[in-house]
Amino acid sequence: MTYRQRLSFFVLIDSCIVLVAIYLSKFFVDGTLQVITGRMIITSIVMIISHHILSFKFHLYRRVWQYASVGELLSILKTVTFSVIIAGVFQELLIKEITFRLLVVTWLLNMSLIGGSRFSWRMYRDAHLSPIENKKRILIIGAGSAGTMVVRQLLNSFQSDLLPVAFIDDDEKKKKLDILGIPVIGGISKLEDAVKKYEIDNIVIAIPSLNKRELNRIFQECAKTNAKTQILPMLEDLMTGKVSVNQFRDVQVEDLLGREPVQLDIESISENITDKVVLVTGAGGSIGSEVCRQIAHFNPKTLILLGHGENSIYSIEMELKETFRNSKIEFIPVIADIQDAKKLMAIMSTYQPDMVYHAAAHKHVPLMESNPEEAIKNNIIGTMNLANAASWNGVKTFVMISTDKAVNPTSVMGAAKRLAEMIVQHMDKGSDTKFVAVRFGNVLGSRGSVIPRFKNQIEKGGPVTVTHPDMVRYFMTIPEASRLVLQAGSLAKGGEIFVLDMGDPVKIVDLAKNLIKLSGNSIDEIGIEYTGVRPGEKLFEELLKEDEVQETQIYPKIYIGKTSELFIQEIDTLISTYSNLNNEEIRGKLLYLANNKIVKNKKLSVPV
Repeated sequence: MTYRQRLSFFVLIDSCIVLVAIYLSKFFVDGTLQVITGRMIITSIVMIISHHILSFKFHLYRRVWQYASVGELLSILKTVTFSVIIAGVFQELLIKEITFRLLVVTWLLNMSLIGGSRFSWRMYRDAHLSPIENKKRILIIGAGSAGTMVVRQLLNSFQSDLLPVAFIDDDEKKKKLDILGIPVIGGISKLEDAVKKYEIDNIVIAIPSLNKRELNRIFQECAKTNAKTQILPMLEDLMTGKVSVNQFRDVQVEDLLGREPVQLDIESISENITDKVVLVTGAGGSIGSEVCRQIAHFNPKTLILLGHGENSIYSIEMELKETFRNSKIEFIPVIADIQDAKKLMAIMSTYQPDMVYHAAAHKHVPLMESNPEEAIKNNIIGTMNLANAASWNGVKTFVMISTDKAVNPTSVMGAAKRLAEMIVQHMDKGSDTKFVAVRFGNVLGSRGSVIPRFKNQIEKGGPVTVTHPDMVRYFMTIPEASRLVLQAGSLAKGGEIFVLDMGDPVKIVDLAKNLIKLSGNSIDEIGIEYTGVRPGEKLFEELLKEDEVQETQIYPKIYIGKTSELFIQEIDTLISTYSNLNNEEIRGKLLYLANNKIVKNKKLSVPV
């Protein structure tokens, strides 16, 4: 029906209801069929007119009654009550007598008949137009405001194929209560039994305040069932209208791993970046591109995107220009190889950056084992070239992104990054530029992360390959890592290695099991296969060596490692001789240098 047709229909229905209520009230009150009197005619006219006027005022005719709830009931209550009061006022003014009993009964009948006429459509819809036979039965974890909001929207949604069946909540005060007709059946410990008893298809976690540790605990209980586990969208997405409350998202591995985010000192970061010229190497990579996104939020004057791959640099340039199109930031893409010292010197001289964030590096452990000379050229010589260019051109702060694999390295990649750290720390001693390094563990979602490989194996039906059942790693998200890099730049005094307290390490086999469960499969279906530790890999990663540990945090969750011995002369010798060595010789020299196994007063005391 159109609005005009709908309005005419309700005006007619309400007029009939008001008249029936008045004359039926007369019959009930006086017990006579002589209900049509002058007094009754005046009362009925006043009530009909006032009812329609008040219905427009309280938007009674604009309500969508298939979703009728408390708001609609209040509109009916106000309309009926005020129309009865107005009728009583007119009786006093015109007839000099108010028939209180008649008006009270009329009010009751009006409320019953008008409310019934409106809510009957919703009851019909719920009973006949919304069959529950084919709906998925869902269990909601969290009987707070978010969970209640989820249930209300699902119950009101005609198109939804989800049927809320029960709540799970650890709050003792809510147990055995009903919320919107849905029972709260117990705490998390009852989850597995509840899924079986109520034949649950989906579990929805509706507790926005959950931290990662609590979410992980709940998910492990959900993983014991065959129900699919989902989570409420992020609150900011709900508030901004990007998604609705019943658009649940799958639980991501990022939700279960890592730590609670470190709170940043926004003011100190702004001082280093806002209205400054900033250069990022490896800007097209997973970490470098996120560093660029984080930097752009602080409104630098110019952001130079330096990288070797033209496609990735073009991609991040287009993304940043679109995202920050209303800002005055100048984004400058530069295609360059950090092994090209002359090109780097020219870039620094042309743009005169205030800050340099060095994210360009070879990071893949097995590939660097096979190609150790490339680790030297890119991770060591490239870092040296960039550091020299930065120092020569008066860059204020140089931040190198390192890795936990640089601690007691057993791989070519880790050893090369440790020597790069030494170069950066040495450069700080004789330069006005503040040189620092930032060391953290594995980054979720990066190109070298194990997670994309696991996901690909799961999509193919398995098995998921894990190197060793006892292998553990530290994990953090790309945004966390990138924010740490910015914070390190603001804390830099020169020569430090900043290390993030990454919380508890995670077993890789547990990560694989979580990913299998998150994909909707069982571990038996996909399977896990152990392949053995690869060359250069360690079972346990460390963030600081014993001689580097400094117990005091310089910033919440951020430590500074002490400067250990630097072997710059030996590194120079390695750089000048590596091209004459085979892979095993290069690997041996790298690991000896990186692990401080040097006898003083010898040029390079390592076996060849």
